[in-house]
Amino acid sequence: MSIINNISTPQTIALPNLPAFDGPAAGGPSFKDMLVDSIQQVNTMQLEADQAVETLFSGGDVNPAEVLTAVQKADLAFRLTMQMRNKLMEVYQEIKDIRI
Repeated sequence: MSIINNISTPQTIALPNLPAFDGPAAGGPSFKDMLVDSIQQVNTMQLEADQAVETLFSGGDVNPAEVLTAVQKADLAFRLTMQMRNKLMEVYQEIKDIRI
């Protein structure tokens, strides 16, 4: 698995009678930054789980319960990320289908 290095930002569309979004609150991280950070954390968890499994199979000194826990954490984080992606895609489709 590879770390996502570049995410392009979509262009902002201002809706009639609504103020345009000026960006994140002063000093706070942007949505893109939080999203990229979350994806990197999930990727790190998966890489650590892969490393733990490789160590276990190669006869290294590792606790099998810790390996199982790492794999389950990585799996849960990945499934949560996929559910968030699916919800975001549903919202995007609904917004895209709105007729103005």
